Amino acid sequence: MANSLSKKNSFFGGAAILTAGIIIVKLIGALYKIPLGNIISEAAFADFNTAYYIYSLLIIVSTGGLPVALSKMVSEANALGRGNQVKKTFRLALMTFCSLGILCCLIMVRFPNQLAALMNNSHSAPSILALAPALFFICPLSALRGYFQGHSLMAPTAVSQIIEAACKLVIGLVLASFLVSRGSDDSYTAAGAIFGVSVGCALAMVYMLFCYRSHWRTVPASNDRPSHSREILSTLAKLAIPITLASSVIAIANILDTSITFGRLQDAAGFSEDEARVLKGVYDKALTLYNLPSAFMTPLTVSVIPAVSAARAVKNHRLGAQVSETALRTTALIAIPAGVGLCVLSQPIIRLLYPTTDVALAGWMLSVLGMASICVCFMLVCNSIMQAHRLVTLPMVTTIVGCVAKIVLTYVLVGNSDINIRGGSISTLVCFGLIAVLDLVIIKFALPRSLSYRRVFLKPALAAAVMGVAAWAVYGLASRILLSLPFFQTLSEDGQTQVLTGAGNALAVAGAIGIGVAIYFALILLTRAISKEDLSLMPKGDKIAKLLRLR
Repeated sequence: MANSLSKKNSFFGGAAILTAGIIIVKLIGALYKIPLGNIISEAAFADFNTAYYIYSLLIIVSTGGLPVALSKMVSEANALGRGNQVKKTFRLALMTFCSLGILCCLIMVRFPNQLAALMNNSHSAPSILALAPALFFICPLSALRGYFQGHSLMAPTAVSQIIEAACKLVIGLVLASFLVSRGSDDSYTAAGAIFGVSVGCALAMVYMLFCYRSHWRTVPASNDRPSHSREILSTLAKLAIPITLASSVIAIANILDTSITFGRLQDAAGFSEDEARVLKGVYDKALTLYNLPSAFMTPLTVSVIPAVSAARAVKNHRLGAQVSETALRTTALIAIPAGVGLCVLSQPIIRLLYPTTDVALAGWMLSVLGMASICVCFMLVCNSIMQAHRLVTLPMVTTIVGCVAKIVLTYVLVGNSDINIRGGSISTLVCFGLIAVLDLVIIKFALPRSLSYRRVFLKPALAAAVMGVAAWAVYGLASRILLSLPFFQTLSEDGQTQVLTGAGNALAVAGAIGIGVAIYFALILLTRAISKEDLSLMPKGDKIAKLLRLR
């Protein structure tokens, strides 16, 4: 009994460590691009993201499902006391990872210009070269992470992810600043910024090797006879390939979407390649902010699968449906106000974080992407719910449907000279809106016990709507008051009108967000839109519920 409790506590402790690490990494990754967008030009920012989409796809192809498969196989062998099986499985997996890493690295080293041409952005070739070493290091790094996760040791993975993200942040920003100060070409400043990813992967791998060496000394000797290499590799492939295919859908769609965007801006909308890079860079800055709300979905996606799976194991369908509904309602409580806030304060937020960009254009796109961010959050949690209920193929099907719609809309809208880059934000909203709706319909009718979407959406949506109106009104009022004070006045770019200074805009944004959050929080508590069960899925949720006196 004590041993069982210890294992349970170890599992939840490990999950909490990994969740905390993932949240930190995602926030560092999102926040990294905000100062970077102010250091390098829009064109360089577009080159940076173009190369990163290629890198992301190759990472998924080479490591997408293998760490999960390795973790599962190591965990099962450990449970059976088969130490030699663990060693052989890891050795074969490491060889596979390294082979794929070398192959993908060589592709980027040998064909940077061809890959850049496929993306219709020839200036991204230096960034593609700068990312090539990252692929070499990320593959053995992923194998080591899978090994430790199979031993239920999550701290090495979490720390290595933070090292990787922190190096990307520091080294990328320092190199970008240095190259900009030297007057380097935009394509090379982007390459310098993205080279931090390669350095971060290398240092994270070195850290994991030290952890592996320390752990290896503590592993007791074993007398078991390991399986044949062919059998181990076959099992590894059977587990990894479906996960890799499912993970590749959005990465492939991002590459196609980026290539089509550059191509249509130049061929149909009449822009030059440099003009297209600038427009895409403005769009990518709006995307950076749009990605922030989904970072907070990690605790839910990590918690839902074991909670629902445990309920299914004892055939408690009512509890499984209750956990699923609680996860969706918690998503609504976080995602809807975040998306509404990005929508109603889009231009002030862009002016605050990216003052040198085209505020009107980026603000318009962020207002659309704010709504899309809500759909992305629901998609992530819905996918976890469906996977927990063993509906593993349906998330991939709905994602394919949404991505096809996005690619078609991007082709049509971006090619329209009047809409041009704005079409990217519209197609993103349609894509993830369609996926979220399809996922919610499937969950509604496929689960053994029906969910109440009225309970999920009604109160959070009403509270967020009131919050949005209040934030918009407060910003407008604060802007007028501050604009009447000489200290917060400055001339617009055309020199014709008085506008708020950066400090004035920051104060107005802070006031609008602060009052909006206070109003939303008060409405949530007054309407009892949140319960103790909702908070139980979040870290320290029970303590928060007790503090708020929720029952």
